[in-house]
Amino acid sequence: MTLPSPTPLVPGDSEDVDSLASLLRGRRTVVLTGAGCSTESGIPDYRGPGTRARARNPIQHREFLQRPEVRARYWARSLLGWPRFSSARPNAAHQALAELERAGHVPGLITQNVDRLHHAAGSSRVIELHGALERVRCLDCGGNEARAVLQERLLALNPDFNHQVLELRPDGDAELSSEALQSFRVPACERCGGTLKPDVVFFGDNVPAPTVADAFSLLEAGDALLVVGSSLAIYSGYRFLTRAAERHLPIAILNLGECRGVELADLRIEASAGDVLPRLAQALVRG
Repeated sequence: MTLPSPTPLVPGDSEDVDSLASLLRGRRTVVLTGAGCSTESGIPDYRGPGTRARARNPIQHREFLQRPEVRARYWARSLLGWPRFSSARPNAAHQALAELERAGHVPGLITQNVDRLHHAAGSSRVIELHGALERVRCLDCGGNEARAVLQERLLALNPDFNHQVLELRPDGDAELSSEALQSFRVPACERCGGTLKPDVVFFGDNVPAPTVADAFSLLEAGDALLVVGSSLAIYSGYRFLTRAAERHLPIAILNLGECRGVELADLRIEASAGDVLPRLAQALVRG
């Protein structure tokens, strides 16, 4: 299976890029990234221009914990979606942010993404607010398992499960017809037989307090905030915008489509991260 076509680039005006470089030059810029940073790698988002019009039903934390049929639905869809999700590669935006970090302009990243593409691009300090899909955790004994290993167990338990993927989803799973779930078998923890969950924060769950503290500590060490590819619709990301505003830090937002809190920003650019960020790196690192 292959990933869907990456989102086409939407170029930013040269004046916008120049203004962004002027705002951030000489400042240690903390970067907050969302799904819009990865759409150009072929991973869809929930609220971008290409997905906003279509209904989305993300997995809810409480339902996953309480209902076996919800867990079966998630893992069945994940079985089909994982090969495509895990084959995604960093795009120009991820590469540019890693370059800015290496050059000392970015002390670290706070990301809402679960794809680990920042790590793959070479960024070293990445705070993952919502965890990472490459890990699976047992809710009973706390044991961990690599998602790639679990994929083999899913395939072994369901050798005849071969259904058409209707649509890749941001959670790394895929849309799937309900009749396809009739006989799907869900693997248990190999250590204790407990319930397995992807090591991510589902909708309705809370970001772990130590993770939030680390993210705020990083923001406190910065001189500016750059939001990339996030609508800031959920509080887990929006709180960093409001904290930056309280500290009177320069704020820039680079995002396609609607974005919460734009009135707090000094600069808003509606263009592709994969177009603007390499030009920003050119101006700050090599300019």
